[in-house]
Amino acid sequence: MYDEQQRPEHGPPDHGPLAGFTVGVTAARRADELGTLLQRRGAAVLHAPALRIVQLADDSELLAATKQLIAQAPDIVIATTAIGFRGWIEAADGWGLGDDLLACLGGVELLARGPKVKGSVRAAGLTEDWSPSSESMAEVLDRLLEEGVEGRRIAIQLHGEPLPGFVESLRAAGAEVVGVPVYRWMPPEDIGPVDRLLDATVSRGLDALTFTSAPAAASLLSRAEERGLLPELLAALHHDVLPACVGPVTALPLQAHGVDTVSPERFRLGPLVQLLCKELPSRARALPIAGHRVEIRGHAVIVDGVLRPVPPAGMSLMRALSRRPGWVVARAELLRALPGAGRDEHAVETAMARLRTALGAPKLIQTVVKRGYRLALDPAADAKYADA
Repeated sequence: MYDEQQRPEHGPPDHGPLAGFTVGVTAARRADELGTLLQRRGAAVLHAPALRIVQLADDSELLAATKQLIAQAPDIVIATTAIGFRGWIEAADGWGLGDDLLACLGGVELLARGPKVKGSVRAAGLTEDWSPSSESMAEVLDRLLEEGVEGRRIAIQLHGEPLPGFVESLRAAGAEVVGVPVYRWMPPEDIGPVDRLLDATVSRGLDALTFTSAPAAASLLSRAEERGLLPELLAALHHDVLPACVGPVTALPLQAHGVDTVSPERFRLGPLVQLLCKELPSRARALPIAGHRVEIRGHAVIVDGVLRPVPPAGMSLMRALSRRPGWVVARAELLRALPGAGRDEHAVETAMARLRTALGAPKLIQTVVKRGYRLALDPAADAKYADA
């Protein structure tokens, strides 16, 4: 949790560690929870579910798999997600097969992938035989292979996407594997929010982009490719927008494109947000300017610990000036940094006046007559940034 110790040294009490940053959320489920956690820490949130979850309560595949397991009980059942396990039990109840399914599951070796899955298992009146401490399917696979699975029948509750590596490894070791397709990931019905999220990422309007499932990451990459934006998206994620994944499995589609990601040690939303609270401020540039400590964030500047929201045009100017702190940046170069400014250098003067007002300290930026503008870098810092 965010507490007193996490506040900036000079910041006011309500100053969150993510203040001034914009974070994209691609999650379909639990998006509200993730967004609330981010906003409580000061972040602006842009949400666009990259997928939607389609329950298969009326799906013939799930009904057939359920009947097959009741008729011929497996040796092992693996429950992979809480929502999926609950959905399976509810669907069976709807078909009048609930008691038969629970009786079947009560007589087999039942493995639960993590604490939330264990909660769903126990809520159904069952008890898991084992659950991995890492909440990783890799640990489940290691245990099964170590025990030996030859000739054993294993049912696995699929979690929206195939698990080819997992299933193939079990089959190669001699197991019979039955998939239980409880729900599927589908493209969102309204693609507009996803496109806006892609545009914001490519234009560097985001500071971080979060992923809580591998299908969501794959879906976003696929949509970018459809729009011809994949190279631009990958460039943004490589250099400017931090891709944060809830765990290593979620990161696989991004890593397949050479994108380095960050993940918390515990694969949960809370630790993911705490990781962002650490990573994003550490990436923000802090400079000693005109006797003030100035930290440049995504859509705001922190001056001596006080958050100063800045309009987009002003942030564009501030970033252009900060690339060479203390050096004069010509009006023509600043004009090119302004989004959609055209050719009129008066646009620079207007945006600069608004930037100075927003910063609340006009002397941070000096006008150099007939040349341009510069950040008034403190003399002691000049040598450090002379070759920047």
